[in-house]
Amino acid sequence: MTKSELIALLAERYPQLVAKDADYAVKTILDAMIAALAGGQRIEIRGFGSFALNSRPPRIGRNPKSGDKVMVPEKRVPHFKPGKDLRERVDAMVGQPIRDN
Repeated sequence: MTKSELIALLAERYPQLVAKDADYAVKTILDAMIAALAGGQRIEIRGFGSFALNSRPPRIGRNPKSGDKVMVPEKRVPHFKPGKDLRERVDAMVGQPIRDN
């Protein structure tokens, strides 16, 4: 599901909500989540999952083109851990084909 599909679903499910308002709501939620993660905060949505930052230590990498060793700096990457309800619902789908968009 893409962001635009989520907005369309919200507007369809809640007829009193204009598509423009659904778009604003989704963008506001996503912006708040991005700001929280960028600020080093953890996000927890009960039943869905949690987002946190993981730290990848600096390491020596390799330039694939030249083969030279390159120092790769430390990185912080977002990590999603699904909640129990999400894991159980996804696990219940075992045996059914996975749909691609």
